[in-house]
This record gives sequence, structure tokens and C-alpha cells, in this order.
Amino acid sequence: MSQVVRSTDAWESELGQRLRAARKRARLSQAALAERANVSLSAVKSLEAGRGSSLKTFVSVVRALNLDAGLDRVFAVTSTVSPVAMLQARSELKVGG
Repeated sequence: MSQVVRSTDAWESELGQRLRAARKRARLSQAALAERANVSLSAVKSLEAGRGSSLKTFVSVVRALNLDAGLDRVFAVTSTVSPVAMLQARSELKVGG
């Protein structure tokens, strides 16, 4: 199975297309989205065109489109389990069992 590797430019273009589609689904104009996200109209246009912008602007636009729950999935948060805590829980089960 081969994996497609995208360049940075390709990712910017893809994310811009996805933002444009999300904006249209929300029935917002670029100006309305810019106002809602508290960013400039040119920033929204740049993002949608895949020309990039700041991370802060990207997150602001994503949040204005109510898509920020997806940001948590970008990097999965993993919890670590303490071996000591596991042993303590195990011994408590034996004692209380």
C-alpha cells in the first residue's frame, strides 16, 4: 500500500479548498467569515487560495466555522499509565476483593 506524500504547497491548497467548502456549507460570504473570525478579508481569501497565512489566522477561521473540535484529532493525545499506579490498583483489588 503506497502512501501519498503531499508537499507543503499541496497541503495549503487542500486546506484552502476544504475551508472554502466549509464556509459555503455554512452559507457565509468571505466577508462574513472574516468578521466572525475577527480577521481581515484578505486573510480569508489567502487561506482559501492556498497561499497560506498565520497559524493564528487559520485557527481563528477554523473556530469561526465551528470546526475546532477536529483540531484535537490532528495530534492524538495519549495518556501514560504509571506502572506504580497499576500495581497499586492491582493490590487494592486483591485486598478489597
